[in-house]
Amino acid sequence: MKKSWIIIIAVVVFLFLAYGWVKGAYNNMVNKSEAVKAQWSQVENVYQRRADLIPNLVNTVKGYATHEKETLEGVVEARSKATSVNIDANHLNPQAMKQFQKAQDGLSQALSRLMVVVERYPDLKANQNFLELQAQLEGTENRIAVERRRFNQETQAYNVYIKMFPRNILANMFGFTDKPYFKAVKGAEKAPQVKF
Repeated sequence: MKKSWIIIIAVVVFLFLAYGWVKGAYNNMVNKSEAVKAQWSQVENVYQRRADLIPNLVNTVKGYATHEKETLEGVVEARSKATSVNIDANHLNPQAMKQFQKAQDGLSQALSRLMVVVERYPDLKANQNFLELQAQLEGTENRIAVERRRFNQETQAYNVYIKMFPRNILANMFGFTDKPYFKAVKGAEKAPQVKF
């Protein structure tokens, strides 16, 4: 009789400890997943800030660079594409991330072309409104880089957590899957060639 009580108590203690471990691991997965979603919102926020600055920048340039209609239209079109691609934080996957990144990279390239055009207009480069917009845009680009790095850090913490044994078993049971990272644009590892 005494032996059966010891076995029952041992089983109850084991079940209690197992429950505590499963509950803790599950809650940590939820917490880390939510951190990735929150950081994704920050990434979207800074990209939206950049998109919001572009109409003012284009209008300022338009006043000086009337012959650059194609470049200005390219920036407006790229902005439209970039703002039309949205990813629900609950459905972060490599395909959606690639599509989002492609649209944002297109906007970055269009802005780069616009800045090259600006070099041809000294009066525009001296315009106070343009200088302020340019400074805000540069600051926003820096924020984008910071938020993307933070997103990748949160994603890495989450991905590592759900892949560690034995949590990987629980992650599979409860449907926690890898989150994608931001990746550098293809060819970014090569320095651009500057020719005069």
